[in-house]
Amino acid sequence: MLMRQGLMAAALSVAGLAAALPAHAQADAYPNQPVTLVVPFQPGGGTDAVARTFAKVSAQYFPKGMVVLNKSGAGGAVGWKYVLNSKNDGHTLTVVTAEFVILPLLGLFDHTYKDYTPLVQLNADPAAIVVPVNSPYKTLEEFMAAAKKAPATMNVGTSGTGSIYDVALSAFEVKSDTRFTHIPFPGSGPALLNLLGGQLDAVATSPAEASEYVRAGKLRLLVLMSDKRVPEFPDVPTAKEKGLDVAYGTWRGIAGPKGMPPATVAKLKEVFEKVAQDPQLIAAIKAQNLGYVYADGDAFEKKMAAETADYAQVLKTLSIK
Repeated sequence: MLMRQGLMAAALSVAGLAAALPAHAQADAYPNQPVTLVVPFQPGGGTDAVARTFAKVSAQYFPKGMVVLNKSGAGGAVGWKYVLNSKNDGHTLTVVTAEFVILPLLGLFDHTYKDYTPLVQLNADPAAIVVPVNSPYKTLEEFMAAAKKAPATMNVGTSGTGSIYDVALSAFEVKSDTRFTHIPFPGSGPALLNLLGGQLDAVATSPAEASEYVRAGKLRLLVLMSDKRVPEFPDVPTAKEKGLDVAYGTWRGIAGPKGMPPATVAKLKEVFEKVAQDPQLIAAIKAQNLGYVYADGDAFEKKMAAETADYAQVLKTLSIK
């Protein structure tokens, strides 16, 4: 009995000591298992590529490693909801994209960026329109002329209803006086495969996500919705060059749920700053023709707040169903 009482007292003493430890000391135990990085889209797209590159480089900073888990559906909402329903101890994080601020404004996701902790931005890419290389539309002018001649008869794939590419395509329609039939997919990867299979006339995506097929001579980029030409695709005109004031694109970064221990958040931000500026990561992102952009967690959160306000106004002028 005395031995049992002694053990119990020792256990209580250890528990009390742990509770009394400063936050940074408790965070030293983090992570004590593999960190899961949730990708809210199917494999094969730009978001998945950024995530896997980030996880590979991050592994050297996490003793248990980082694993990628694809949880696609509802334009990203399924994966983001999964993270909120997971334990908020820093072991389950997610890739966030421009849809993170768009879907709540459309009533397609019942949470906002304020329910999460932005940790780092890694990338930004413009939207683009791509067609098969054997398409009858060799230029943007030919593409628009055909759309005006037969409104809503051309099938254009996007990465889902309310996705950044769905929004970009809608804005393009308004500015160019055209109308398409939007065909949603659970990511750009599946949309591009359907384009290659002949089921679509075009796809609205990022140039990076189409680059593999462009280099292989299977697809053709018609236009970039950016303020200026992209160095990786110097021959592709911008919409503004064609007289269309359309500049939209995606961004990608990492976030976790709100309520993570402050010391864990501090440690994640410290590590992710190193990962984001690691030459391996930068080289890998650029090798995939993805645009590299770094912003720390605080700057990333400010960007989300600003874009939420901007898109709230933009979406009022578009017809997204």
